[in-house]
Amino acid sequence: MDHPAAHIDAAAVATLREERVDWRHKAIPPSLWGNTVAEVLEAAPPLSELPTPVLSLSRVAMTHNRDVLAAWCAERGIALAPHGKTTMAPQLWAEQLAAGAWAITVANLPQLAVARAFGVSRVIVANAILSPLTLRWISDRITEDAGLEVMVWADSPRTVALMHAALAAHTAEVGPRRPLAVLVERGAAGGRTGARDEPTAVAVAEAVAASPHLELAGVTGYEGALAHTTDEAALQVVHTYVDSLVSLHRRISGLLPAGRTPVVSAGGSAYFEQVADGLAPLVAGDEARVVLRSGAYITHDDGFYRGISPLGSAPRTTGPGLRSALHGWVRVSSQPEPGLALFDAGKRDLPFDEGLPEVQLARARTPGAPPVPITGATVTALNDQHGFLRWDPATEAPVVIGDELRLGLSHPCTAFDKWSLIPVLDDADADDPVVVDLVRTWF
Repeated sequence: MDHPAAHIDAAAVATLREERVDWRHKAIPPSLWGNTVAEVLEAAPPLSELPTPVLSLSRVAMTHNRDVLAAWCAERGIALAPHGKTTMAPQLWAEQLAAGAWAITVANLPQLAVARAFGVSRVIVANAILSPLTLRWISDRITEDAGLEVMVWADSPRTVALMHAALAAHTAEVGPRRPLAVLVERGAAGGRTGARDEPTAVAVAEAVAASPHLELAGVTGYEGALAHTTDEAALQVVHTYVDSLVSLHRRISGLLPAGRTPVVSAGGSAYFEQVADGLAPLVAGDEARVVLRSGAYITHDDGFYRGISPLGSAPRTTGPGLRSALHGWVRVSSQPEPGLALFDAGKRDLPFDEGLPEVQLARARTPGAPPVPITGATVTALNDQHGFLRWDPATEAPVVIGDELRLGLSHPCTAFDKWSLIPVLDDADADDPVVVDLVRTWF
């Protein structure tokens, strides 16, 4: 089945280079305030000219990851709708769409509004939308723009009834509107949202199909909340759940409007090989458009996803492994006692919810010398603006005050939201990486 990519407004993305940087952008040194993004990039500042703390992205690693998952999906005949909430960066969405992504996924109205501001033409809203104000806004957007596709989720007949009532009232007030596409969300015990049994999910589908203001589009779900490890028991839980999506699709596909290709969508960044394997019969039989929604793959990480991704440190599928493109750069500011150093970054700067950062290397104290690997030291805590680095106090200190350290980070979904403008380095492994782009985020 063909998976024509959505599009984004390239001109709107290009205008981001016209934004002037200043004190609002904590990654930018005062020497560059007042310049446009384009002027900063023309100056090509090296990492050594940026302040600490700073979060960086690696261009070489992101390009690798983008192309790896695009190829992985294409080989299996499945579409990719990256979850845009990971980065909230239209520049990166544009790259993903140019690489063949079928849509962008978001989680709520503010994120959908960002996607629309940059002209994304196909969006999955991975949530139930119940606010009448939000439903009216979406209804107006899809009616004004015949080329815009928006799909929302529902897991209860009551959800459908509330959507129907809000849209019916809006139609009565302003006139005919395009029906809103709805994916029926199948869940499982112990998971997040989603109908817990097939009869309930079928009832949801029947309610959607009966509403003139809604249009049944297919089946969806999220397996990532059902398991958190890669042992056989966890993988079997995921596989069993994916089988339930296939069963539900086959029960309700006849309710879809004539001519609409059913969508069956699942897949975070942790178990996408299980999703692809479980939904493979739908691809082989050309029964549905299978859509993966992984978001964290574009940067990967040095923590949670390194350990659990099918293309991480213990791969469960074929293909090149993903590379971490996400790093924190910090400076040692205090050594108040043996075995302890404090650095100048904390919870306001770096993710910590899926594992603390790991110290990787120290940038050279001598200009021109290569970075030095750091071993035997562990980040044990983050305060708001301080990080704690500890080692055996009986051994020689691996760092001194003033050292600039590179940290590997865990969980990109809670890294991007802390930075409104993120430097992209040509290669984080270079002796003094150069800034080749600045990524604007919208949180």
